[in-house]
Amino acid sequence: MNEIMKKNGIKFGIISGIIGILSMIIPYVLDLSLLVQWWYGLLILLIYFIIGCILLINTRKELNDVLSFKDAFKTYFISALIGIFIGVLFNIIFFNYVDTEVAQQVKELNIENTVAMMKKFGAPTSSIKETVEKLEDYNQFGVVEQLKGIIWSLIGSTIFGLILAAIFKRKPKEQI
Repeated sequence: MNEIMKKNGIKFGIISGIIGILSMIIPYVLDLSLLVQWWYGLLILLIYFIIGCILLINTRKELNDVLSFKDAFKTYFISALIGIFIGVLFNIIFFNYVDTEVAQQVKELNIENTVAMMKKFGAPTSSIKETVEKLEDYNQFGVVEQLKGIIWSLIGSTIFGLILAAIFKRKPKEQI
């Protein structure tokens, strides 16, 4: 693998990891309810998308404006992998060892938010009750659940990476 691709993948992976940590610390400090707001999740996804674009633009520039689909995807995937592992490691340590009470607070906010949304859409009381029972039994910040989350994050990142690689690939000018 090209050194430029590796360097950029690692650098932007660390940046993504820091963004993942900040995306938890900011709501922790300001307002925990941000963690259950749909727009906050979309904002974080947008930030990751922008970081991916910057990563591939920089990599392509450093490679003399040439970047194959495969190389673009590999560079993005290295970045995503590092960022995901940094973020998940932080979450495991933070929610299971540093401040275990905050996990319960977020769970309660999530239940309140889900109930309000289900009522808004006219869900029957029995469905709401069943959903609340499932949410109460679910520990989204537990070590096992966080590790399972890695798989879903990798799937989402793979899709993002394929799209971005298709957008930012560029052949040498003589091949165009």
